[in-house]
Amino acid sequence: MKFREYIPYYKRNLHLAFPIVLSQIGQIMVALIDNAMVGHVGTTELAAASFANSVFMIGMVFGMGLTFGMTPLVGTAFGNKDVKSTVVWLKNGIFTHLIAAMGLTLLMFGVYLLLPFMGQTPEVLALAKPYFILLCFSYLPFILFFSFKQFFEGVGNTKMAMAITLSANVVNIVVNYVLIFGKFGFPELGLIGAGIGTLVSRIVMPIMFIVLISRKARFLEYFKMANREIISGEKIIQLLKIGVPIGFQLIVEVTAFGIGAVMMGWLGETPLAAHQVALGLASFTYMISLGVSQANTIRVSHQIGLKDYRAMKTAAVASTHLVLAFMSIAALAFIGGKNVLPYLFTTDVEVVRISAGLLIIAAVFQIFDGLQVVMLSTLRGMSDVTAPMFIAFIAYLLIGIPTSYGFAFLLNIGPQGIWFGYLVGLGTAGILFYFRFKKNLRKLSVG
Repeated sequence: MKFREYIPYYKRNLHLAFPIVLSQIGQIMVALIDNAMVGHVGTTELAAASFANSVFMIGMVFGMGLTFGMTPLVGTAFGNKDVKSTVVWLKNGIFTHLIAAMGLTLLMFGVYLLLPFMGQTPEVLALAKPYFILLCFSYLPFILFFSFKQFFEGVGNTKMAMAITLSANVVNIVVNYVLIFGKFGFPELGLIGAGIGTLVSRIVMPIMFIVLISRKARFLEYFKMANREIISGEKIIQLLKIGVPIGFQLIVEVTAFGIGAVMMGWLGETPLAAHQVALGLASFTYMISLGVSQANTIRVSHQIGLKDYRAMKTAAVASTHLVLAFMSIAALAFIGGKNVLPYLFTTDVEVVRISAGLLIIAAVFQIFDGLQVVMLSTLRGMSDVTAPMFIAFIAYLLIGIPTSYGFAFLLNIGPQGIWFGYLVGLGTAGILFYFRFKKNLRKLSVG
């Protein structure tokens, strides 16, 4: 296709993606501001936040993955104008996600008991443990929010989640500021204050969703119709067949980054703090690409519902163009700002020096990270989730992590060696996801 033929698809994709991107930016900005606030308290506090978040994210993203399984099912039903199926997925989805979240919360409390055996310094561990407990309490409301979010995005409404996320982020920032630094007569709690801010904001998010739904008749109608439906074991199994592989795929990716953070902790508090700084910056650009990619999942699932496979392919390719263009610009920004950007989070000169070296590698893996996330979103929109799970396992855990360990410790390259393993893992995943997408197109005779 010629460039001008993609222009309408760029516009439609961006129109759908814009609220999601704002929502993702809001989420990552809170994480960045958290890091900046905590980093200005101390390097040990920043390292403890990095360690606790890296471990907690492994469990949290699995629950998020379960909710992601609702989007293509809802999107396909909605694209096919099948209202009954749409609300059936709503009821069974929320039920499934709540039960799973309860079990996963208990599991994360069990993981808390394993924190002392992960090779961190006593100072980091002492700060990380109470912070981790607060994160565990935030798990259930956070997953409930995502369950609502994935349903409404499946029916093409991306603005509600955006508004709620941005509002909750303001709550998080205010509570953080007051409790981390002890303002307005409150005690100075440091990292614990950041944990309380996260907990409060995550409780607020599903409550705001419920309030908005109750005030909009057309939204409330979905839930009234869903209430008349029954819980179906068959539907729950279908949800799990898509959600569980997505959850495991996300676990694999986050586990790779989590293991990298643990290995960085073996090198000391300063490299771990630098890892958190550089990862926070890389996460910002990733979240923007993720927003475009999540919109791509919706667009692909809607076209699948209409059985318009040619338009589905064009929408997916257009999203790929957008993501790779943005990530290329981000790569240049990282290279140009490598010695300046880390000062947003810390004044520790050694942390800044190490962060600058990591950002050079991040500039390169941004391209592959963009490719893997947009290809993966396309596969999810096509309800192709099992093969990508195995691809992720091979790329991140069997290739990426051994590469990180080898370069960091066997070749004594240090912190940059760990991030070089990230580059190799993301590159492998992106290329393999692309070939999987091409294979699916050939099956649909639109390759």
